[in-house]
Amino acid sequence: MAGHRWLYGWGLGSVALGAASLLVPLYVVELGGDPVDLGLLGAVAALVGTPGALVWGRLADRTGDRRAVVVASLLAVAVVLGATPFLRTVAMVLVANALLWLTFAAAGPVLTLLVVADVPETRWNTEIAALNGYGGYGWAAGLGLGIAWSATVGRLVGPAASQRYLFLACAATAATAAVLLRWTMPTPSERRIRRLDRDRVGRVLTAGRRGVRGATFQFTPTRLYWRTRGLAPARMAERFTPTLAAYFLGAVLFFTGFSAFFAPLPLYLTGAGFSSDLVFGLYLVSSLGSAAFYAGAGRLSGAYDLRLLQAGALGLRAVAMPLVAVVGAALAAGPDGLLASGLLFALIGLAWAVIAVTGGTIVTRLAPASLRGEALGVYTALSTLAGGLGSIAGGALADAAGFVAAFGGAGAVIVAGAAIVLALRGISQRTGAGGRDCGTGTDGAPGTDRTE
Repeated sequence: MAGHRWLYGWGLGSVALGAASLLVPLYVVELGGDPVDLGLLGAVAALVGTPGALVWGRLADRTGDRRAVVVASLLAVAVVLGATPFLRTVAMVLVANALLWLTFAAAGPVLTLLVVADVPETRWNTEIAALNGYGGYGWAAGLGLGIAWSATVGRLVGPAASQRYLFLACAATAATAAVLLRWTMPTPSERRIRRLDRDRVGRVLTAGRRGVRGATFQFTPTRLYWRTRGLAPARMAERFTPTLAAYFLGAVLFFTGFSAFFAPLPLYLTGAGFSSDLVFGLYLVSSLGSAAFYAGAGRLSGAYDLRLLQAGALGLRAVAMPLVAVVGAALAAGPDGLLASGLLFALIGLAWAVIAVTGGTIVTRLAPASLRGEALGVYTALSTLAGGLGSIAGGALADAAGFVAAFGGAGAVIVAGAAIVLALRGISQRTGAGGRDCGTGTDGAPGTDRTE
């Protein structure tokens, strides 16, 4: 663990981002934002952050002072978070949110290079897993900070002031992380960096799974950057099979449904009587439930038909998400409602672990052997795009027809995606076109290396 001490700084920065991921939507609600505003907020992270991740990643990958890129990224996050509580309109917060995720996107690709630059290739998996372990659990700790802050400071000064102070605390945390990383980040060998096989780095990331934050927040700029480096659309269009294209359609549907649920969710929960600390707590339950079940999901995916396993997990989410509205309407935020909601959020997180572990393996089975990396890049890009579109659709439907209709619609779209998965019997085959099933971690269990 001695070689990973500098990653405490990245974990600390992730605390600020984890808290901000829910704090920003709650602040929009406090400013009077409606479901459409929350839908736009969710779409901003995906649709603006996606090109931002690609552009920033390529620029940062080529800069001579990579440590400065990470430090500048976290300092920019600190500035945006510090400025947000002084904004008094939803439109200004939307702009700040765009800047937040644009600046955050710059750090990920550089950190990946830093952790693999001076270690043998046989250790890349371990080093990338460590990087994302610190970041992922820092993210969860940020949600925990939101719980503690809202339960203490929020009781003393009220929700609005509490949120503004928490923004400042997150800004200070991000700034402290920047300073810590400035003094502790290693200086990698430039010769080693120039000789790195970046496509190989991308394949290591490709073999992994989405980490803690993926249970509630789908946009992961590092994964998006590395997985889309080598995309060649014309070549892919010629060689992608109809079965793989059909699976991509199913993935677009179920990722759209996920975001259509999560985008208006903070407004629904606060309207149902859940205080900010309870909202943070429910999100934390989902994230930790997902993290706790990754190993179990890996074992299940090695023992059972991936087609049935993923379709079952999608069905579980499709039922649990609309039930959140039913439970809230029937039980509100009392003890029974909190317990029932906590159980539903845990199931939503558990289902995500199965979906995340099986998704990459399914794509590698269906893709021609020579296009597996590109196929996974398309899968990641489509999930991000679907997340943005789903956020807009979910917010608009909640505004026009209510939360029950929005959550029910999200469940219906997920069911449609699950039906496509269930219809693709080729997923059940143990090998993809032209080669070995390679959607696994280094020990042969699908997605065991905990990468983001």
